[in-house]
Amino acid sequence: MLDKIVIANRGEIALRILRACREMGIKTVAVHSTADSSLKHVLLSDETVCIGPPASAESYLDMPAIISAAEVTDAVGIHPGYGFLSENADFAERVESSGFVFIGPKADAIRTMGDKVEAIRTMKAAGVPCVPGSDGPLGEDADENIRLAREIGYPVIIKAAGGGGGRGMRVVHAEASLTAAITVTKAEARSAFGNDMVYMEKFLEHPRHIEFQLLADGQGNAIHLGERDCSMQRRHQKVIEEAPAPGITEEQRERIGNRCVQACLEMGYRSAGTFEFLYEDGEFYFIEMNTRVQVEHPVTEMITGIDIIREQLSIAAGEPLSIRQEDVKLTGHAIECRINAEDPKTFMPSPGLITLAHSPGGPGIRFDSHIYSGYTVPPFYDSMIGKLIAHGQDRNAAFGRMRTALTEIVVEGIKTNVPLHQEIFTHAAFREGGTDIHYLEKRLGLA
Repeated sequence: MLDKIVIANRGEIALRILRACREMGIKTVAVHSTADSSLKHVLLSDETVCIGPPASAESYLDMPAIISAAEVTDAVGIHPGYGFLSENADFAERVESSGFVFIGPKADAIRTMGDKVEAIRTMKAAGVPCVPGSDGPLGEDADENIRLAREIGYPVIIKAAGGGGGRGMRVVHAEASLTAAITVTKAEARSAFGNDMVYMEKFLEHPRHIEFQLLADGQGNAIHLGERDCSMQRRHQKVIEEAPAPGITEEQRERIGNRCVQACLEMGYRSAGTFEFLYEDGEFYFIEMNTRVQVEHPVTEMITGIDIIREQLSIAAGEPLSIRQEDVKLTGHAIECRINAEDPKTFMPSPGLITLAHSPGGPGIRFDSHIYSGYTVPPFYDSMIGKLIAHGQDRNAAFGRMRTALTEIVVEGIKTNVPLHQEIFTHAAFREGGTDIHYLEKRLGLA
């Protein structure tokens, strides 16, 4: 096993990784910026290394600083968590070429899945259903692009091949706007991602966002852990996730899950990964693969009893998967609310001193968070300060437990989006299940 690793992240995911390491007897090194010396995982870690000032570019995105921290502490591996460098193929490559274990996929898998055009080609070859589209990058021939759009059918969406997180996308409803939209998206992609390659897909107007969790060991073994519904979104950012997805049948789960497994096997994929789909009118359409652990992994852990971080660490240590597909049983239902330090109406970040923090409890309740009374939320990073998860014997039970937990959580001194979550749980449409990705923005008057 790995005997010591660097946790190259911050906040709740860094604490989550530390806890898994503690259970497995793995020593930890917390790297942190000067703004994060009071983070809970930094205080609890076996060793700490300050890697730079608050700005992410000079700390959590500084590859040489992180690798140097591993060198000076005699660590064996580096876990990137999510965000920051977790899906940076160059970082994975540099970690491994420096003699350390990258606790994640191989660099070539990250690179392939990071290129949306290549990812779609790979998925199609493995039989994973994809959105009808250009099947490759768009060229400079305007007439050919117009022909493609007519063949696909309006509306279409122009996407940056190197994009993600809702950036580098433009919806086109009419032919007259197509050429200009392609030009503008290419320019934006070049500026944001250093890659002006764009492609075209059919724009689905009322889809749900459903994703499948995969684990693969790179030794010929891969399994899926069922699906999650992540349709409750605002500006392409997930707000609430749940598992399993309401209305998805066992036949659909096995059909799509098995195709994702096959894709992992064909790629020789290693570690945790998530296949993201749009789902509309009973059909799944692949949109991207995230080659890292997801923010919402706890809902899958709650319904399967499988520790995804622990599996990541075991796989990185060269161990084969400890679970077979037939061992995966989905039990009950789980819902997760992302708790952010932000104004619940304007969504403006609300950093500052937390004067009082109290975690909710009771059967089936889990709160993954790094905050505590006296902790100061810095203004330099993502506003998420925790994830509240409720598990019950069915969706109604999980729903009821979450509503109760949302009345118990206390975070004073700053604003949070807890009131927004409380309001969402009064919505009849959400209680029924199956809302599409546009529902929340329309409800909030943002669409």
